[in-house]
Amino acid sequence: MADTQSVLERYPEYEITIGIEVHVQLNTASKIFCRCPNSPTPDANQNICPICCGHPGVLPVLNKEVVNGAIKAGLGTNCTIAQHSEFARKHYFYPDLPKGFQTTQSDKPICTDGSVNIRLDDGSTKVIRIERIHMEEDAGKNIHATGTNESFVDLNRAGTPLIEIVSRPDICNAAQATAYLKTLRSIVTYLGICSGNMEEGAFRADTNLSIKLRSATELGTRCELKNINSFKFIRDAIEYEAERQIKKILKGEKIVQETRLWDTVERKTKSMRSKEDAADYRYFREPDLPVLKIDKEWVQRIKDELPELPEQKFERLCSQNNLSAYEADILIYNPEVADYYEQAYAITPSKNLINLVLRDIMAHLKDQKITVKECKIAPKQLCELVAMLDNGAINNRAARTVFDEMAENGGSPGDIVKAKGLEQIGSSQEIEVIVKAVIDASPDQLAAYRSGKDRLFGYFVGQVMKKTGGNANPKIVQELLKKHLSAE
Repeated sequence: MADTQSVLERYPEYEITIGIEVHVQLNTASKIFCRCPNSPTPDANQNICPICCGHPGVLPVLNKEVVNGAIKAGLGTNCTIAQHSEFARKHYFYPDLPKGFQTTQSDKPICTDGSVNIRLDDGSTKVIRIERIHMEEDAGKNIHATGTNESFVDLNRAGTPLIEIVSRPDICNAAQATAYLKTLRSIVTYLGICSGNMEEGAFRADTNLSIKLRSATELGTRCELKNINSFKFIRDAIEYEAERQIKKILKGEKIVQETRLWDTVERKTKSMRSKEDAADYRYFREPDLPVLKIDKEWVQRIKDELPELPEQKFERLCSQNNLSAYEADILIYNPEVADYYEQAYAITPSKNLINLVLRDIMAHLKDQKITVKECKIAPKQLCELVAMLDNGAINNRAARTVFDEMAENGGSPGDIVKAKGLEQIGSSQEIEVIVKAVIDASPDQLAAYRSGKDRLFGYFVGQVMKKTGGNANPKIVQELLKKHLSAE
């Protein structure tokens, strides 16, 4: 949609109800029910065996690390960990599911009744309830050839361990949905159980959305937006789908329960298939896997090993490092950058530090498409640059030049400043001589300024900075100019 205004602002009499099912691909060494490597490979059907290919007579064996990952996710989202849970068979028939069913969990999942806090754009927070987290296996992948009308099946992904995090329908708009997904993604990456890579499908969301009049008591018919792999696409898809449903309602048309895909080129949702209900899947208990029993000691061991989670880091950065909510929020969604900042903060607590990290370091990483580890500016070197700014050895303009040189070639900021002659002129006596010379050389501008054209003050600042090669202390320049420009 070309209009950036939210759909709810255009149709204020309606409201959106959203529940999200997030599939989190666990980064265990092997698959969920066999010893095949749980790793991507360019060669089709390479990491497969009779178990993940669904051969008759094979018996699955549950990978304990998958259970550990699910418990971590449950603890990270304030869930109750079930002492007894069971696996089930979920039946559907696609070429990439050779067994004809998916091994998952149904009415007895491993985690229930959790919640996460999300922070919204206006600074407020909202609790989104988690209905359940369950373990399951992923299916394979269908590959459709272009032009030849052929389809192929790659089963490398079959048996990849997943947890599915199912929210309650507490989400009311696209912004809340995005905030919720970003929060969940941060939690699973901080826990170390998932890469969080959306482009590779390691973290993907199915969004269930319905529309109703605000005065209505019953929810509308929901449609599912399937496997959208970026926060922006999810936000755009929700906005489009909500408006699509509202327009159909206004025309008196019926909303059909279905699964829809997001077309990134046409920027619209398209029907994929009718949406199944639980009865269509013919769930029944998996006879080849025993009841999973998890005692309190097992849960406590994992709880004792949990790292600092995003919400905890946010509170600490605000209270101990005196960061604003905005600054802390950016850092917690970028764990590598947050670690870089904290290493530097241990050296210097200067306020200039967070500015350089959020503005310059993050922009450099994005522009060069590199990771923090590949950056040539170590935390210690950045702190040296910050110290030179703080003590007035260089000004902001010179700092930008030094930063760019360090980012490209590495090196010490002190050496770069000396080599490029960027030392700031901080002496009032030196700068005052130049200020007087600039004023004496600009009689017309001086007369105009004194007659009320205050904007010419910027002209005088520019001339002084030009005369000093940009190395004068801007604060001293402005103080001296105010003094001499006002003197008759």
